[in-house]
Amino acid sequence: MVENAIYPAYLDADRSRSEGRRVPEGMAVETPEVDEIAQAVQQVGYDAVIERDVAYSREGHRKRGRVLVKNPEDDSKNDIVQATAAYVGALRD
Repeated sequence: MVENAIYPAYLDADRSRSEGRRVPEGMAVETPEVDEIAQAVQQVGYDAVIERDVAYSREGHRKRGRVLVKNPEDDSKNDIVQATAAYVGALRD
């Protein structure tokens, strides 16, 4: 079983690709939170564990947390991030 981390910066519309955003601008959302990311991960069908006191290396010491995704099928991290971003966007509509 593979474990992947999803940081809020991966889905943040205020970040550029070089600042850590991993989804296209059209799929990115304003100030994503770990709670909604975890909810989206669970909607996609994976187990999610929230770690709140963690900082993404490209954001310095700003601790926005991360979501650990337990992936029994070994899907690619990019596929998981893309599917999660789509669900976060749908949750906000």
